[in-house]
Amino acid sequence: MDFGWFYLLIVIAILIFCVYLMFSRYGHLKLGKKDDEPDFSRLSWFAMLFSAGMGMGLVFWTTAEPISHAFISSPLHEVGTDEAIKEALKYSFFHWGIHAWAVYGIVGLILAYFKFNRGAPGLISATLAPLFGEKLMSGALGKWIDVLAVFATIVGVAATLGFGSAQITGGLSYLFGIPNNFTVQLIVLAISTALFIWSAWSGIGKGIKYLSNINMGLAILLLILVFFVGPSMYILNMFTHTLGSYFADFFKMSLRLAPLNEENRSWINSWTIFYWAWWISWAPFVGIFIARISKGRTLKEFLFGVLLVPSLLCFIFFAVFGVSALHLEQLGIAAISELSLETSTFGVLAEYPFGLFLSILTIIVIAIFFITSADSATFVLGMLSTNGLLNPGNSVKIAWGLIQSTIAAVLVYSGGTQGLQNMLIIAALPFAIVIILMSISFLKVIKSESVSLRKKKI
Repeated sequence: MDFGWFYLLIVIAILIFCVYLMFSRYGHLKLGKKDDEPDFSRLSWFAMLFSAGMGMGLVFWTTAEPISHAFISSPLHEVGTDEAIKEALKYSFFHWGIHAWAVYGIVGLILAYFKFNRGAPGLISATLAPLFGEKLMSGALGKWIDVLAVFATIVGVAATLGFGSAQITGGLSYLFGIPNNFTVQLIVLAISTALFIWSAWSGIGKGIKYLSNINMGLAILLLILVFFVGPSMYILNMFTHTLGSYFADFFKMSLRLAPLNEENRSWINSWTIFYWAWWISWAPFVGIFIARISKGRTLKEFLFGVLLVPSLLCFIFFAVFGVSALHLEQLGIAAISELSLETSTFGVLAEYPFGLFLSILTIIVIAIFFITSADSATFVLGMLSTNGLLNPGNSVKIAWGLIQSTIAAVLVYSGGTQGLQNMLIIAALPFAIVIILMSISFLKVIKSESVSLRKKKI
């Protein structure tokens, strides 16, 4: 991939910019007016942003990724060795940690500031007006930028819906022998569509909030149960060690390209560069949704909540599920690496006490994460197609929900998810440039407004 260097540099630059804003003199700025209070409690806010940002993908990859890095294709060492196993968890932390949330966070922060502090439409193009002017951004160029955001959201969510229906169907097949075919996947997709359209219809304050809260509660319950039935002390030891090595090698991993090692470079392209492009392409959807639910919070509170809390939760999930899987493979109890990606989690749970109960609970958690990601995207697409309305009409949300599900059904039937993901990576390149421009525009605005505020005080 010729632009690997670009993705690595842009993501670390975004992260550094977020940290700068968090600890700068702008950290006290509120997203909204001085007397605006947050619309949601911190717990509900965390639950919604986490469900939209990671959701079902986290449940899927917490088992599959560490196993892949340790026993199928290692980033640095020979597969199956102790070093490969330790590196496997470290790189899982790296891929799902603070870098991803920095990309989401900067887009969400800028959109929220322009919407709640300047009264701009909730559109990507509106954040670039200070650089290029209102006239240009309300014209053809602005429309193309917003179309790019819509495209990335549709493609990303449709791929996730197809992916999710495959995992739920794979789990049902593994546990109960239900046929794993297109008809069953279509039934799962249809039921999920009805539920997420209902949730989006109910609005953020009802359906989306309640489902996110319920699902985070169930996910934490599942996490605790797996921790206690799994190799608890091994999990704690690996979590502590990996956290230390993650921080020690943070910048080394952030800028690693292995230009003289073709095998390592291929691994970086397949995993790290793919993830960085994936997070960038998802940034319009997740960023707009996070912006919508973050009114009344200060910049420092917003960035602390979006960067650090979800990252720590991701680390804990990977430690519990990933180490439980690695433990089984290390001891030769089960060959998890030989299972398909969608059934690897269920293969792990089957080897521990209360496996059937935990597997059923996992399917429920995946299904609700599936619904919360889709209803969040439906809400965002409604906003993007109604000039940034905070509460788009129900008919618009229903239309977008049906469009997403139809595309997902076509993907499942044709097996074209991989092609759609490649399109998503292509879309990430221009949107990465848009994020750079958004950041410059935002910095220009807050500097200007800060100077004006000081002059008024004088």
